[in-house]
Amino acid sequence: MEHQSFRRSQLIPFDGAAAGHEGVLSDPSGIVVIKPCKEAEIDFYQSASSHPHFAIYIPTFMGTISLSTNADSTSAADADPSKLTHTATMIPTAAGSAIPLESPHTIAQAPVVESAWAPSNGAKITTDRAIVLKNVAAGFKKPNILDVKLGKRLWDDKAPPAKRARLEQASQETTCGLLGLRIEGMRIWQNGDEVDGDGDGFTFKDGYKVYGKPYGRSLSVETIRQGFEEFFLLERGAPAKGLARKVINRFLEDLDGLLYVLEREESRIYSASMLFVYEGDKETLKSTLAAEPEEDALKRAGNNETHEETHEGDDDDEGGPPAVQALKLIDFAHAEWTPGQGPDENLLHGLKSTIKLFEGLLKSS
Repeated sequence: MEHQSFRRSQLIPFDGAAAGHEGVLSDPSGIVVIKPCKEAEIDFYQSASSHPHFAIYIPTFMGTISLSTNADSTSAADADPSKLTHTATMIPTAAGSAIPLESPHTIAQAPVVESAWAPSNGAKITTDRAIVLKNVAAGFKKPNILDVKLGKRLWDDKAPPAKRARLEQASQETTCGLLGLRIEGMRIWQNGDEVDGDGDGFTFKDGYKVYGKPYGRSLSVETIRQGFEEFFLLERGAPAKGLARKVINRFLEDLDGLLYVLEREESRIYSASMLFVYEGDKETLKSTLAAEPEEDALKRAGNNETHEETHEGDDDDEGGPPAVQALKLIDFAHAEWTPGQGPDENLLHGLKSTIKLFEGLLKSS
């Protein structure tokens, strides 16, 4: 495999996430996301190339970075940040070619992630490994972003009893318990509309309404539709119309494709999320949909039998047409392939609930 060194450089904190861990970084262009993680998540991303249909529905994996002073280091905690070097291990993509990373890059401090399942009394632990992913929101002018956590069960088999009990309680007290899903966070562009400060469940920042985890946990089975209505800027209780209806229908096609794939994979994926992104700038969204080639529109209107063909344009190269929407499965700290055990019904339950909710947005409540 090819290796590439990164000098201390210009990596910046990533602030485009709807939810997630602290310590995530990006390059100044915003094209890549660098996420500190454990070896299990690296292994899962590397193994996804052997599951090409599944790989369509996760962020493009560009490699790994070792955040250490030398190749033998095991932690960046004791490193002098001014002398940090970052080695990127290039991983061949599903298409068989490695994706090069730009250099030089920098990092201001050693990233940290929350402990996976090892008891740490709520403290953060250091890690010297990070994955480099293509930013799902790259290519959008004003991306609207929704993070939906999947699963009724949120813990894996390695979780100690105290962790299991805590996550089980969190599931039962939120919509995860019955629906197998929970809104983790949202960022919604307001198209220049004036918002008078922070509001009920959100903060207003840089033209976006930003909803955090408390908002999603406050929703019930009866009110969760309101969260999705907020994401698509819909009138409460009314069926989606116009541009929003077109975007929702496109997401439904994506969700059906993901369902098709997951029903044919044998895996166990706990506490993962679906990341929904669509163009929030109304004029850009309108012009992009209007300019869509007729053959693409006909393809979307047809049946969805060949999912790899239907979604081959999801990761357009730079310079391609503006993006309309994207759906990716993210967060694989507790994921593994389980041959012979059948599909992941826990994950599928949340996915099917999401499909029903999106279908419901096309009708009056």
